Amino acid sequence: MNADIEAIKQVIAAVERSQNNEDPDEFLALFRDDAIWTTGGGKRLFGLEEIAAFTRQVLPGGMKDASVTFELEHVLFIRPDVAAVKVRQIYRTAEGPDVGTPLWVLAEENGRWLLTACQNTGAPSDDPARPIFAPRTTTGHSDLTREA
Repeated sequence: MNADIEAIKQVIAAVERSQNNEDPDEFLALFRDDAIWTTGGGKRLFGLEEIAAFTRQVLPGGMKDASVTFELEHVLFIRPDVAAVKVRQIYRTAEGPDVGTPLWVLAEENGRWLLTACQNTGAPSDDPARPIFAPRTTTGHSDLTREA
């Protein structure tokens, strides 16, 4: 696996960790200053200041009796320093799992991949037990590598 895929996986892991630990500072450190974030409820946030205000309001206490996992599903490198990243998120609560299918655009700046334009979308009909990586022989994208 190449270094860019590994770095993107680390961003995904940091989002998961920061949400499960209810750590707004770790979460907010993953964004560009001019980022766009759309919540699962459709709230559109423009710029780190708006994202921070929202996050500091909802994240502390937001994971009470819940946990979330994020899994890398697909990466499309738009340019060497810009990637569209498809993620599968599963919130686990006492009521059962809630599946989402975020799309995060990340940009590499000064050696760091940063969340840039992100859309969180629910996927209520998606089976949380469905494997992420099924063979994709027709598209050839299942290995998550990029051509050199």
